[in-house]
Amino acid sequence: MKLLVTGGAGFIGSCFVRESLQTGFADIVNFDALTYAGNLDSIPPASDSHAFVHGNLNDVGLLSETFRQHRPDGVIHFAAESHVDRSIDGPAAFIETNINGTFALLTETLKHWKSLGDTEQQSFRFLHVSTDEVYGSLGPDGYFSETSPYQPSSPYAASKAAADHLVGAWHQTYGLPAIITNCSNNYGPYQFPEKLIPLMILSAIEGRSLPVYGDGQNVRDWLYVSDHCAALRTVFENGKLGETYNIGGNCERTNIEVVQSICEVVQELKPDLTHDCKSLIRFVTDRPGHDHRYAIDATKINQQLSWQPQHTFDTALRETVKWYLENDAWVERVLSGDYRLERLGGESC
Repeated sequence: MKLLVTGGAGFIGSCFVRESLQTGFADIVNFDALTYAGNLDSIPPASDSHAFVHGNLNDVGLLSETFRQHRPDGVIHFAAESHVDRSIDGPAAFIETNINGTFALLTETLKHWKSLGDTEQQSFRFLHVSTDEVYGSLGPDGYFSETSPYQPSSPYAASKAAADHLVGAWHQTYGLPAIITNCSNNYGPYQFPEKLIPLMILSAIEGRSLPVYGDGQNVRDWLYVSDHCAALRTVFENGKLGETYNIGGNCERTNIEVVQSICEVVQELKPDLTHDCKSLIRFVTDRPGHDHRYAIDATKINQQLSWQPQHTFDTALRETVKWYLENDAWVERVLSGDYRLERLGGESC
């Protein structure tokens, strides 16, 4: 099987690429624009089973040529701008990538799917990877299910909600064999250090301030990235076309609890630190439209597809902190910006 993976040099996409190649799940055609969050250091080099295409989804000519040349058996769509704070400061990039890029990809995928023979059409899948943020904010009780209404609060969440609706429309109108997943907050190795967990890990190690929005009581459901990728492989192989599957870690934590846990693990793994990590915590002005709580009801994927997360938060967080401690070269190249100096200039390989 050969899959076109968009955004395969990003955090979740690169994990999916690495694991798919390691396990022999599929050969990968990795299509990535290599914006600030895309990192060639996070993916294996090009090989017979891994082709890399440097390009933007809105470059329809390149996208069309990629389908023509590689003839994938399915598409996994990760490519997205995903940082809420950046979407508040500059929403245009989120509209361009998450909405217009998804539209371009759906258009070219539909053309490709229609060009396939009957057997290939029947086995083809388009899997759109989305977020629980499309549902908005929960109160202290209840969970997001696949039937929860869409109430996005941020430009990022609104752009992903729009992309979800486009995918659903392409399935209903054109018959494109599509499936949508909405996941909770991911964490793990190779995550760009603007996100909460890697930012706090690196800041705690270096003795920098640990800023926490508001009173730190905002709640997120945390999902280890490897568990998420296992769920995506399960959905791709066994999910029902036209359906949505919520993927959650069954692991609610307040932001302050997460930061305190990080401090404890960093202190444990680096006992030579001269500072108390928890003393670095600072509460800062909350961001606009900050959703209070996200929590996923993953009953559907649990019962219908027999998927369950395999990692506890404490164990996976410790492995994550350990990874950042042991991968100074990756971290330094990201923090210095050196990883961005090596671009492929649009070529395919």
